[in-house]
Amino acid sequence: MPTINMLSSADKVKGQGVGSAYLEQVNLVKNGLDKEYKVVTNKKVRAEIMHYHTIDFKHYLSIPFAKKKGVTVGYVHFLPETIEGSIKLPKLIEKIFYKYIISFYNRMDYLVTVNPNFITKLEAYNIDRKKITYIPNFVSEEKFYNLSTEDICIAKEKLKIEKDAFVVLGVGQIQTRKGVIDFIDIARKMPEVQFIWAGGFSFGNITDGYKELKDQIEHAPKNILFTGIVERDLMNDIYNVSNVLFMPSYNELFPMSILESMNTYTPILLRDLELYEDILFDYYLKEHDNQGFIEAIGKLKNDSSYYKEAKEKAIRGHKFYSRENVLAMWKDFYKKVYRIKGR
Repeated sequence: MPTINMLSSADKVKGQGVGSAYLEQVNLVKNGLDKEYKVVTNKKVRAEIMHYHTIDFKHYLSIPFAKKKGVTVGYVHFLPETIEGSIKLPKLIEKIFYKYIISFYNRMDYLVTVNPNFITKLEAYNIDRKKITYIPNFVSEEKFYNLSTEDICIAKEKLKIEKDAFVVLGVGQIQTRKGVIDFIDIARKMPEVQFIWAGGFSFGNITDGYKELKDQIEHAPKNILFTGIVERDLMNDIYNVSNVLFMPSYNELFPMSILESMNTYTPILLRDLELYEDILFDYYLKEHDNQGFIEAIGKLKNDSSYYKEAKEKAIRGHKFYSRENVLAMWKDFYKKVYRIKGR
Protein backbone atom coordinates (compact mmCIF):
# COMPACT_ATOMS: atom_id res chain seq x y z
CA MET A 1 0.00 0.00 0.00
CA PRO A 2 1.55 3.37 -1.03
CA THR A 3 2.05 6.04 1.62
CA ILE A 4 1.08 9.72 1.47
CA ASN A 5 3.17 11.87 3.81
CA MET A 6 1.37 15.15 4.57
CA LEU A 7 3.89 17.87 5.51
CA SER A 8 2.70 21.09 7.14
CA SER A 9 3.38 23.64 9.86
CA ALA A 10 0.16 25.57 9.17
CA ASP A 11 -1.55 24.54 12.41
CA LYS A 12 1.24 26.14 14.50
CA VAL A 13 -0.16 29.65 13.88
CA LYS A 14 -3.72 30.01 15.15
CA GLY A 15 -6.43 31.73 13.16
CA GLN A 16 -5.10 30.81 9.70
CA GLY A 17 -7.36 29.42 6.99
CA VAL A 18 -4.38 27.47 5.67
CA GLY A 19 -4.29 25.51 8.92
CA SER A 20 -8.00 24.71 8.73
CA ALA A 21 -7.68 23.63 5.09
CA TYR A 22 -4.77 21.33 5.99
CA LEU A 23 -6.60 19.62 8.85
CA GLU A 24 -9.75 19.12 6.77
CA GLN A 25 -7.87 17.72 3.75
CA VAL A 26 -5.85 15.29 5.88
CA ASN A 27 -8.95 14.00 7.67
CA LEU A 28 -10.85 13.68 4.40
CA VAL A 29 -8.12 11.58 2.74
CA LYS A 30 -7.33 9.57 5.89
CA ASN A 31 -10.94 8.53 6.34
CA GLY A 32 -11.99 8.34 2.70
CA LEU A 33 -9.00 6.73 0.98
CA ASP A 34 -7.78 4.49 3.81
CA LYS A 35 -8.16 1.34 1.67
CA GLU A 36 -5.91 2.73 -1.07
CA TYR A 37 -3.27 4.68 0.88
CA LYS A 38 -1.57 4.86 4.23
CA VAL A 39 -1.65 8.52 5.32
CA VAL A 40 0.93 9.92 7.74
CA THR A 41 1.64 13.49 8.84
CA ASN A 42 5.01 15.22 9.25
CA LYS A 43 6.99 11.98 9.30
CA LYS A 44 10.72 12.04 8.54
CA VAL A 45 10.30 9.36 5.91
CA ARG A 46 10.34 9.35 2.13
CA ALA A 47 6.96 8.20 0.86
CA GLU A 48 5.50 7.38 -2.54
CA ILE A 49 3.62 10.69 -2.38
CA MET A 50 5.09 13.63 -0.48
CA HIS A 51 2.35 16.25 -0.13
CA TYR A 52 3.69 19.65 0.93
CA HIS A 53 1.01 21.87 2.49
CA THR A 54 3.38 24.68 3.53
CA ILE A 55 6.57 26.10 2.06
CA ASP A 56 8.91 25.73 5.06
CA PHE A 57 12.61 25.93 4.23
CA LYS A 58 13.18 22.46 5.74
CA HIS A 59 10.57 21.18 3.28
CA TYR A 60 12.37 22.93 0.44
CA LEU A 61 15.64 21.19 1.36
CA SER A 62 13.93 17.79 1.47
CA ILE A 63 12.54 17.95 -2.10
CA PRO A 64 15.52 16.32 -3.93
CA PHE A 65 15.48 13.39 -1.45
CA ALA A 66 11.68 13.06 -1.69
CA LYS A 67 11.87 12.77 -5.48
CA LYS A 68 14.26 9.79 -5.26
CA LYS A 69 11.47 7.56 -3.98
CA GLY A 70 8.23 9.22 -4.93
CA VAL A 71 6.32 12.15 -6.33
CA THR A 72 6.11 15.65 -4.79
CA VAL A 73 2.83 17.53 -4.56
CA GLY A 74 2.61 21.18 -3.51
CA TYR A 75 -0.51 22.92 -2.22
CA VAL A 76 -0.87 26.47 -3.55
CA HIS A 77 -2.51 28.50 -0.79
CA PHE A 78 -1.07 31.85 -1.86
CA LEU A 79 0.98 33.72 -4.44
CA PRO A 80 3.20 36.80 -3.96
CA GLU A 81 0.35 39.13 -4.95
CA THR A 82 -2.02 37.61 -2.36
CA ILE A 83 0.51 38.21 0.44
CA GLU A 84 0.45 41.95 -0.24
CA GLY A 85 -1.93 43.44 2.28
CA SER A 86 -1.32 40.56 4.72
CA ILE A 87 2.15 41.05 6.15
CA LYS A 88 4.61 43.92 5.90
CA LEU A 89 8.21 43.01 5.12
CA PRO A 90 11.29 45.10 4.29
CA LYS A 91 11.55 45.45 0.50
CA LEU A 92 14.68 43.32 0.09
CA ILE A 93 13.31 40.50 2.27
CA GLU A 94 9.98 40.73 0.46
CA LYS A 95 11.70 40.36 -2.94
CA ILE A 96 13.70 37.32 -1.76
CA PHE A 97 10.63 35.74 -0.15
CA TYR A 98 8.50 36.13 -3.29
CA LYS A 99 11.22 34.50 -5.41
CA TYR A 100 11.43 31.68 -2.87
CA ILE A 101 7.68 31.01 -3.10
CA ILE A 102 7.81 30.57 -6.87
CA SER A 103 10.99 28.51 -6.65
CA PHE A 104 9.25 26.16 -4.21
CA TYR A 105 6.27 25.70 -6.54
CA ASN A 106 8.56 25.21 -9.53
CA ARG A 107 10.39 22.36 -7.81
CA MET A 108 7.20 20.38 -7.23
CA ASP A 109 6.22 17.58 -9.61
CA TYR A 110 2.56 18.61 -9.26
CA LEU A 111 0.63 21.52 -7.77
CA VAL A 112 -2.91 21.68 -6.42
CA THR A 113 -4.71 25.01 -6.22
CA VAL A 114 -8.05 25.55 -4.51
CA ASN A 115 -9.09 28.20 -7.03
CA PRO A 116 -9.05 27.65 -10.83
CA ASN A 117 -8.45 31.39 -11.21
CA PHE A 118 -4.89 30.76 -9.99
CA ILE A 119 -3.95 28.40 -12.82
CA THR A 120 -3.28 31.24 -15.30
CA LYS A 121 -1.52 33.22 -12.56
CA LEU A 122 0.83 30.30 -11.92
CA GLU A 123 1.42 30.04 -15.67
CA ALA A 124 2.48 33.70 -15.64
CA TYR A 125 5.35 32.62 -13.36
CA ASN A 126 6.44 30.13 -16.07
CA ILE A 127 4.99 27.13 -14.26
CA ASP A 128 3.78 24.38 -16.60
CA ARG A 129 -0.02 24.25 -16.72
CA LYS A 130 0.08 20.47 -17.13
CA LYS A 131 1.29 19.99 -13.59
CA ILE A 132 -1.46 22.16 -12.01
CA THR A 133 -4.76 20.66 -10.78
CA TYR A 134 -7.75 22.41 -9.28
CA ILE A 135 -9.34 20.77 -6.23
CA PRO A 136 -11.54 22.92 -3.95
CA ASN A 137 -11.33 23.12 -0.19
CA PHE A 138 -13.64 21.00 1.93
CA VAL A 139 -15.30 21.37 5.33
CA SER A 140 -16.59 18.48 7.41
CA GLU A 141 -20.29 18.38 8.31
CA GLU A 142 -19.33 16.88 11.64
CA LYS A 143 -17.66 20.13 12.75
CA PHE A 144 -19.81 22.71 10.96
CA TYR A 145 -23.55 22.20 10.81
CA ASN A 146 -26.91 23.91 11.27
CA LEU A 147 -27.99 24.22 14.94
CA SER A 148 -31.55 24.02 16.25
CA THR A 149 -33.36 27.23 17.24
CA GLU A 150 -32.95 26.29 20.91
CA ASP A 151 -29.19 25.76 20.58
CA ILE A 152 -28.83 29.07 18.71
CA CYS A 153 -30.49 30.85 21.64
CA ILE A 154 -28.07 29.17 24.06
CA ALA A 155 -25.11 30.17 21.88
CA LYS A 156 -26.34 33.79 21.77
CA GLU A 157 -26.50 33.85 25.57
CA LYS A 158 -22.91 32.58 25.77
CA LEU A 159 -21.73 35.29 23.38
CA LYS A 160 -23.86 37.96 25.13
CA ILE A 161 -25.79 38.75 21.96
CA GLU A 162 -29.37 40.01 22.13
CA LYS A 163 -31.88 37.31 21.29
CA ASP A 164 -33.53 39.29 18.46
CA ALA A 165 -30.37 40.95 17.12
CA PHE A 166 -29.64 40.80 13.40
CA VAL A 167 -26.03 39.60 13.32
CA VAL A 168 -23.49 40.27 10.57
CA LEU A 169 -20.32 38.19 10.82
CA GLY A 170 -16.84 38.79 9.41
CA VAL A 171 -14.21 36.06 9.71
CA GLY A 172 -10.46 36.01 9.21
CA GLN A 173 -7.17 37.47 10.30
CA ILE A 174 -7.28 41.21 10.89
CA GLN A 175 -5.44 42.43 7.80
CA THR A 176 -5.76 45.32 5.37
CA ARG A 177 -6.70 43.07 2.44
CA LYS A 178 -9.58 41.57 4.43
CA GLY A 179 -11.47 44.87 4.26
CA VAL A 180 -11.63 45.25 8.05
CA ILE A 181 -11.69 49.06 7.83
CA ASP A 182 -14.68 48.90 5.46
CA PHE A 183 -16.35 46.45 7.86
CA ILE A 184 -15.96 48.95 10.72
CA ASP A 185 -17.17 51.85 8.57
CA ILE A 186 -20.32 49.96 7.58
CA ALA A 187 -21.02 49.00 11.21
CA ARG A 188 -20.73 52.65 12.18
CA LYS A 189 -23.42 53.51 9.62
CA MET A 190 -25.74 50.68 10.73
CA PRO A 191 -26.04 51.07 14.53
CA GLU A 192 -29.22 48.94 14.59
CA VAL A 193 -27.25 45.85 13.45
CA GLN A 194 -24.91 43.69 15.57
CA PHE A 195 -21.54 43.09 13.87
CA ILE A 196 -18.99 40.45 14.89
CA TRP A 197 -15.43 40.03 13.63
CA ALA A 198 -14.03 36.60 14.51
CA GLY A 199 -10.26 36.65 14.13
CA GLY A 200 -7.21 38.53 15.30
CA PHE A 201 -3.63 39.51 14.50
CA SER A 202 -2.17 36.05 13.80
CA PHE A 203 1.13 37.62 12.69
CA GLY A 204 1.24 40.36 15.33
CA ASN A 205 2.86 43.68 14.48
CA ILE A 206 4.26 42.51 11.11
CA THR A 207 0.67 42.49 9.86
CA ASP A 208 0.30 44.99 7.01
CA GLY A 209 -1.30 48.19 8.35
CA TYR A 210 -1.03 46.96 11.95
CA LYS A 211 -1.00 50.39 13.65
CA GLU A 212 -3.92 51.77 11.64
CA LEU A 213 -5.98 48.61 12.10
CA LYS A 214 -5.30 48.56 15.85
CA ASP A 215 -6.37 52.20 16.11
CA GLN A 216 -9.54 51.54 14.09
CA ILE A 217 -10.47 48.64 16.37
CA GLU A 218 -9.86 50.67 19.52
CA HIS A 219 -12.21 53.39 18.22
CA ALA A 220 -14.76 51.07 16.63
CA PRO A 221 -18.49 51.60 17.31
CA LYS A 222 -20.15 49.71 20.16
CA ASN A 223 -22.18 47.50 17.83
CA ILE A 224 -19.04 45.55 16.80
CA LEU A 225 -17.77 42.62 18.84
CA PHE A 226 -14.13 41.74 18.12
CA THR A 227 -13.62 38.21 19.43
CA GLY A 228 -9.88 37.93 18.79
CA ILE A 229 -8.52 34.58 17.58
CA VAL A 230 -11.20 31.93 18.11
CA GLU A 231 -10.60 28.23 18.68
CA ARG A 232 -11.97 26.35 15.67
CA ASP A 233 -14.27 24.24 17.86
CA LEU A 234 -16.18 27.38 18.89
CA MET A 235 -16.69 28.72 15.38
CA ASN A 236 -19.79 26.61 14.65
CA ASP A 237 -21.70 28.51 17.36
CA ILE A 238 -20.55 31.85 15.93
CA TYR A 239 -21.73 30.98 12.40
CA ASN A 240 -25.07 29.79 13.71
CA VAL A 241 -25.84 32.93 15.73
CA SER A 242 -25.11 35.02 12.63
CA ASN A 243 -27.68 36.00 10.00
CA VAL A 244 -25.13 36.63 7.27
CA LEU A 245 -21.42 36.07 6.62
CA PHE A 246 -20.05 39.34 5.25
CA MET A 247 -16.53 39.29 3.79
CA PRO A 248 -15.45 42.60 2.21
CA SER A 249 -11.98 41.25 1.29
CA TYR A 250 -10.07 42.77 -1.60
CA ASN A 251 -8.05 39.62 -2.25
CA GLU A 252 -8.67 35.97 -1.38
CA LEU A 253 -8.06 32.45 -2.66
CA PHE A 254 -10.90 30.27 -1.32
CA PRO A 255 -11.66 31.22 2.30
CA MET A 256 -12.54 28.24 4.51
CA SER A 257 -15.00 30.52 6.30
CA ILE A 258 -17.23 30.55 3.21
CA LEU A 259 -17.51 26.75 3.18
CA GLU A 260 -17.97 26.66 6.96
CA SER A 261 -20.75 29.23 6.67
CA MET A 262 -22.44 27.26 3.87
CA ASN A 263 -22.48 24.20 6.14
CA THR A 264 -24.54 26.18 8.66
CA TYR A 265 -26.91 27.48 5.91
CA THR A 266 -25.84 31.07 6.56
CA PRO A 267 -26.24 33.52 3.62
CA ILE A 268 -23.01 34.95 2.21
CA LEU A 269 -22.29 38.53 1.11
CA LEU A 270 -18.96 39.20 -0.63
CA ARG A 271 -17.16 41.85 -2.59
CA ASP A 272 -17.62 41.32 -6.33
CA LEU A 273 -14.24 39.74 -7.15
CA GLU A 274 -13.38 37.80 -10.29
CA LEU A 275 -11.73 35.04 -8.28
CA TYR A 276 -15.09 33.98 -6.77
CA GLU A 277 -16.84 33.54 -10.12
CA ASP A 278 -15.56 30.05 -10.94
CA ILE A 279 -15.85 28.62 -7.43
CA LEU A 280 -18.99 30.18 -5.93
CA PHE A 281 -21.14 30.56 -9.06
CA ASP A 282 -24.50 31.90 -7.81
CA TYR A 283 -24.20 30.64 -4.23
CA TYR A 284 -23.63 34.11 -2.76
CA LEU A 285 -24.65 37.78 -2.86
CA LYS A 286 -22.13 40.32 -4.17
CA GLU A 287 -21.69 44.08 -4.10
CA HIS A 288 -19.00 46.53 -5.27
CA ASP A 289 -18.73 49.09 -2.47
CA ASN A 290 -19.76 50.05 1.05
CA GLN A 291 -23.03 51.63 -0.02
CA GLY A 292 -23.95 48.44 -1.88
CA PHE A 293 -23.06 46.37 1.19
CA ILE A 294 -25.21 48.58 3.43
CA GLU A 295 -28.18 48.23 1.11
CA ALA A 296 -27.76 44.44 0.84
CA ILE A 297 -27.49 44.00 4.63
CA GLY A 298 -30.56 46.21 5.09
CA LYS A 299 -32.53 44.14 2.58
CA LEU A 300 -31.47 40.87 4.23
CA LYS A 301 -32.63 42.27 7.57
CA ASN A 302 -35.98 43.60 6.40
CA ASP A 303 -37.04 41.48 3.40
CA SER A 304 -37.83 37.89 4.45
CA SER A 305 -38.25 36.58 0.89
CA TYR A 306 -34.87 38.05 -0.14
CA TYR A 307 -33.29 36.48 2.93
CA LYS A 308 -34.84 33.11 2.11
CA GLU A 309 -33.39 33.23 -1.42
CA ALA A 310 -29.94 34.08 -0.06
CA LYS A 311 -30.14 31.18 2.38
CA GLU A 312 -31.13 28.77 -0.39
CA LYS A 313 -28.06 29.90 -2.37
CA ALA A 314 -25.81 28.96 0.57
CA ILE A 315 -27.51 25.56 0.94
CA ARG A 316 -26.94 24.81 -2.77
CA GLY A 317 -23.27 25.72 -2.33
CA HIS A 318 -23.03 23.39 0.66
CA LYS A 319 -24.40 20.50 -1.43
CA PHE A 320 -22.04 21.24 -4.33
CA TYR A 321 -18.94 21.10 -2.11
CA SER A 322 -19.99 17.84 -0.51
CA ARG A 323 -17.60 15.28 0.93
CA GLU A 324 -18.31 12.84 -1.91
CA ASN A 325 -17.52 15.30 -4.71
CA VAL A 326 -14.26 16.61 -3.24
CA LEU A 327 -13.07 13.16 -2.13
CA ALA A 328 -13.59 11.82 -5.68
CA MET A 329 -11.32 14.61 -7.00
CA TRP A 330 -8.55 13.68 -4.55
CA LYS A 331 -8.92 9.99 -5.38
CA ASP A 332 -8.50 10.66 -9.10
CA PHE A 333 -5.58 13.02 -8.51
CA TYR A 334 -3.53 10.73 -6.26
CA LYS A 335 -4.19 7.78 -8.57
CA LYS A 336 -2.95 9.79 -11.55
CA VAL A 337 0.26 11.11 -9.98
CA TYR A 338 1.16 7.78 -8.41
CA ARG A 339 0.61 5.93 -11.70
CA ILE A 340 2.72 8.42 -13.67
CA LYS A 341 5.55 8.28 -11.12
CA GLY A 342 5.41 4.50 -11.17
CA ARG A 343 6.14 4.47 -14.88
